[in-house]
Amino acid sequence: MKRIIIVSLILGLMLSVNALGNRRPVGVHGIGPRIGLTINPDQFHVGFHIDLGDLSNNLMMQPNLEIGFGENVTTVAPTFELDYRFRDDWGVWTPYLGGGVGPVFYSSKHGHSNSELGVYLQFGIGKGRSASQSGHFFVEGKLGLADAPDFKATVGWTFGK
Repeated sequence: MKRIIIVSLILGLMLSVNALGNRRPVGVHGIGPRIGLTINPDQFHVGFHIDLGDLSNNLMMQPNLEIGFGENVTTVAPTFELDYRFRDDWGVWTPYLGGGVGPVFYSSKHGHSNSELGVYLQFGIGKGRSASQSGHFFVEGKLGLADAPDFKATVGWTFGK
């Protein structure tokens, strides 16, 4: 099962990069922390994300890792995300909409563990990243569509270009 998940993620990444035409080199443009709350399971989560830049106009790629604690379960969720920004200018509040996919690993305090393939629909708003700033702040929500927590509310900051 883990092998299928990894191969699916790699194929999805390669297909999406080729299909979108990669207008500028994708690379690490920033990294930062994220923190929030999760519903079902009810948890507090922390993590980090990497801004890999834009695949095309207004389409950003930002994979992340979130670790949730609560309800006697630890959740580890690496997610590959693609988001569409509704404006080019990060100097103003810019809404975005997108989605993500990735494995979700559950481990209970009783020694049980499980893994699923999580699928998310995501929405958010960000500010920053103008010529005078070196990073940006964002607030986002994720709806779990398949084998993922029902909802995540997250705030974060990206340090970098």
